[in-house]
Amino acid sequence: MVCIAAFIILAIVGVFVAIVSIFKPKVWKSYTKALKKAWGCLWKKVRLQKCETGFKEDVKNTLLSRIMLKHPKWVKPLSIIIEGLSIVIVVVVVWAILTAIKSLLAIWTLGSCNVTKPSACSLGAEVCSIDESEPTNILEATGRWFTEWGEIFEAIPEKFKTYDANNYDFNYIPINGGEAKDLSAVVDIFDPGCSVCMISYRNQKEAGFFDKYNVHLVPFAIQDANNTYKFKNSELIVRYTFAAEQVKPDYALLMIDKIFTEKNSEGLSYQNKFNEDYSDEEATSKLESWLKAAGASKEEIKKIRDLAKSEEITNKMSQNRQIVENELKVKGIPTIIMDGKKHTGLWKSV
Repeated sequence: MVCIAAFIILAIVGVFVAIVSIFKPKVWKSYTKALKKAWGCLWKKVRLQKCETGFKEDVKNTLLSRIMLKHPKWVKPLSIIIEGLSIVIVVVVVWAILTAIKSLLAIWTLGSCNVTKPSACSLGAEVCSIDESEPTNILEATGRWFTEWGEIFEAIPEKFKTYDANNYDFNYIPINGGEAKDLSAVVDIFDPGCSVCMISYRNQKEAGFFDKYNVHLVPFAIQDANNTYKFKNSELIVRYTFAAEQVKPDYALLMIDKIFTEKNSEGLSYQNKFNEDYSDEEATSKLESWLKAAGASKEEIKKIRDLAKSEEITNKMSQNRQIVENELKVKGIPTIIMDGKKHTGLWKSV
């Protein structure tokens, strides 16, 4: 292990040696000589051959030469420590390389280098992530590490899959009244409390996206591993939008549009108010005030209120969650299915 660790260290310090060698050429000659020896040893290890003991002893003697003269009794324990550190260095480097490969594969297949918590990866797409519970001990963490590899390999075929929005039995809210038969069908999954979803919606509206496609809006309240909702009042809003859609689809579209595009008298976005300030009662009152202003009668509002609490709406939300998390294996939203592809992350105007 000493010669392998030596090669790793020599490879890392090679950049600094190259700079120093500009002023002291002899340093580079000594460095390349040592690196060649280390590489020769490493290559033999790869081929399951025995390394030259001479190089291993050279490394140890170089590190322990001064101690041999002053404290000869220290040589043996220090030699054992060097062997131990060499093993640690090799293990850490191998783990780092595997983690880097896993992260790159995860970005390619899942859109995030962090499989468990996608939004924690700054290299991935901008999303509101559907997170899994964090491991609480080393055994769980080790198991999760291998599980993530499994999720990545399972997702590789998905990269080459053709997605058809019509193949998924979503409960959705149609735009254009579902009458745009000549337009391509698109599934647009969003959470009313997700700021990325809000920006995507605004971009889509500005670009005329909803006029170009037959969009099926799928309100989806993100639940974390412990089944708590990621954003305050998202569940309530999703329930009311599905209930309102049954009475009059325009009522549902109105609520979505107001949450994503409008501000209150204080200049704060309604999404922010629902996420941070409104209690359950205040959120309900605000939604129903919008319905009233849109012309909904007392009877319609009561029907929507009762439907929002019903088992029917609960089943619709459960069905959508099953499709999103298990069939599509979505790790974050907004997610759009269009043109045969699954797009996760911020939708940008083009």
